[in-house]
Amino acid sequence: MTVAATIRDVARLAGVSPSTVSRALSVPGMVNAATRARVAAAVEQLGYEPNRAARGLITGRTGTIGLVVPDLANPFFASLAKGVQARARRHDVAVFVADTDEDPAAEGGLVRTLSKQVDGIVLCSPRASDEELQAIAQDTTVVLVNRTVPGLPGITYDNEDGMRQAVAHLVALGHRRIAWVGGPATSWSTRHRGLGLRNAVEVLHAELAPVGNFAPTYEGGMAAADQVVATGATAVVAYNDLVAIGLLARLHSRGISVPGDLSVVGVDDIAMSRMARPALTTVRLPKQETGRLAVELLLALLDDPDAAPAGVQGALHGELIVRDSSGPAPQN
Repeated sequence: MTVAATIRDVARLAGVSPSTVSRALSVPGMVNAATRARVAAAVEQLGYEPNRAARGLITGRTGTIGLVVPDLANPFFASLAKGVQARARRHDVAVFVADTDEDPAAEGGLVRTLSKQVDGIVLCSPRASDEELQAIAQDTTVVLVNRTVPGLPGITYDNEDGMRQAVAHLVALGHRRIAWVGGPATSWSTRHRGLGLRNAVEVLHAELAPVGNFAPTYEGGMAAADQVVATGATAVVAYNDLVAIGLLARLHSRGISVPGDLSVVGVDDIAMSRMARPALTTVRLPKQETGRLAVELLLALLDDPDAAPAGVQGALHGELIVRDSSGPAPQN
């Protein structure tokens, strides 16, 4: 069995003390170039991997970040987490993942507990108020995803444009009354997607029929379906793909044809949307890219809080993916 090299092995091969090796690896500016070169050569020859905990004693950093999401069972957040972990790995940073289970009351406490163990946190789709999130940011470095709060850095989506694409597609198919199934009432996405829909139907001379707020789950879509039918709409836009797939299931059980009687559009483009029957038309969001960008922003803030700009770093654009669940409006 091969024994992993230690910092003492590197020091012995380089002809320096273990503390010099630590400085060369963690604060290289404190070590002259010739010594750094000897240490680097020894590290490469021995295949030495610095101990994260030991390195933290020198740098004051743990080498870990936190990722907090509302619901890991939602494939949207699972995909985003893959992007976070892939980019963190490139920087030799570990990721602790926590799930708030869609509970705004638990969010603040969970983030504060996690902040004691990590250097900073990527906080996805938080449900807490602006004031609570600003208070959290006083205790730890935070990057928001899919949420804007004054003064806090984040990555978000152009929800208004995504909804405009969805409505333009449906209006072009002849739909004039479009239902909207919102997500959690405290969700930033619910608010901005609803706003985007209202603006789009006004510009495109259609009518919006909101049916309320539902859990952002398959079961939420099932619960909303009968109310959608009762609106008399010929098309429906759902808060996310899980809700849309729940709609498809309930509509099928009632013998309502999709898209013959009712067209259905989701948001996210999770893998399940391609496997649904009929395959789901949806607004694709760049989930893994979002995770990668959030990590880069968080690490930039940790390296130099004054160099990285605060505020949302541009809104990422979605793309309408047309599949089988949307079609021409039924002719009366």
